Amino acid sequence: MKKFASLMACLVVAGLMMVSAPQEVSARPQYMKALGGKYEKVADAVKEKKCGICHGEGGKKKKLLSDYGKALKEAVGKKNQKDADVIDEAYDTVAEMKPEGGDKTYGEMLAEGELPAPHKAE
Repeated sequence: MKKFASLMACLVVAGLMMVSAPQEVSARPQYMKALGGKYEKVADAVKEKKCGICHGEGGKKKKLLSDYGKALKEAVGKKNQKDADVIDEAYDTVAEMKPEGGDKTYGEMLAEGELPAPHKAE
């Protein structure tokens, strides 16, 4: 009977651990794929930096967006957009914008192989 009770206790603990684990996965690979496909010169950097292109601390802080990330979020208009044409159109819209204090547009930077500046620590 003690073995059964111990087994049940372990199962309850394991079940609680699974329930309390984070449930939401927010990966947006369609954005990285579109960016790397649109600007060949940054394709390798996009694969390396991944979410860190738009999000703070190398992509670890999802709520912190770089200026580029904020502009893209606004241009996409919808959370987790799946429509490739809408995403491509959003990149075109943001490509025409200049970062604050910059002399080149985001599109010019990306076409030349430069990634937008990461999120600034505040």
